[in-house]
Amino acid sequence: MGPQLVVLGALNVDLVVAGGPHLPGPGETVVGGRFSTHQGGKGGNQAVAAARALRGGPLEGRVAFLGAVGADAHGRAALSALDDEGIADDGCLVRTEAATGVALIVVAHDGRNQIAVAPGANLLLDPAGVARQVARLLAGGGVLLASLEVTVAAVEAAGRAARAAEATVILNPAPAQEAARGLVELADVITPNEVEAAALGGVAAVRSAHPALTVITTLGSGGIRIDGPGGESHLPASHVRAVDTTGAGDAFNGALAAALLEGQDIPAAARRAIVAAGLSVTKTGAREGMPIRSAIEAAMASLGE
Repeated sequence: MGPQLVVLGALNVDLVVAGGPHLPGPGETVVGGRFSTHQGGKGGNQAVAAARALRGGPLEGRVAFLGAVGADAHGRAALSALDDEGIADDGCLVRTEAATGVALIVVAHDGRNQIAVAPGANLLLDPAGVARQVARLLAGGGVLLASLEVTVAAVEAAGRAARAAEATVILNPAPAQEAARGLVELADVITPNEVEAAALGGVAAVRSAHPALTVITTLGSGGIRIDGPGGESHLPASHVRAVDTTGAGDAFNGALAAALLEGQDIPAAARRAIVAAGLSVTKTGAREGMPIRSAIEAAMASLGE
């Protein structure tokens, strides 16, 4: 079967109000903007980003998604969207006892956003079942990319199975939670933002406890900082006009995982992921701006990379 990229995470439907004058404060109603519905969830977004980053390359079609949806119209639409991207979703559960996850997203005219999530079926994964699926999918090696909109138990089971398969493990510890600290030992790479890094105890403490680990801290418009066995480096963000930053981190993680699957080293994979994330914010919707491989390569060529 060859190396695979397995993405473990959430599938949500995103209900979006975009283009208002500013983000609402506590107790404030803000009038303005446009309503739209999009497919989302960190796991689904990251899988789509990875599939597009691989499209047209030697490992096209090597992305599989693990997660859960409800037995409802939103769940059917979510799985159909993965199918349309060529993502294997036979390991995704359909649960009758909960609805598909929903995210409420407000995007201001300057691209900043606020998000509230009702996780629903995303929290009903069976850890033992997840471990079996990961072992099956990564029998030929590859990469596991996991985020924390599913249970810590499910992520731990996946990480241990991936380790046993000698696959590369990327942990995106989002949303921030202290419970993720126990998962770090299973990862080769973690990709927190500054808030998530603080929840893990800080980059210095994490690196001290896990010297072989690479920490890629995403800094929004400030780019990324890479702290690993080879030292520390900083890569700037792409200069683009941001329309909607929703999903930028997911675009980064998916493209990073895809590049690592193809055998690129971490600095090269991170540069590619920054370009993908920059392109992703130029359209409204978490997935709509996620670029295909040719767009990433064209943008990198324009930068002389």
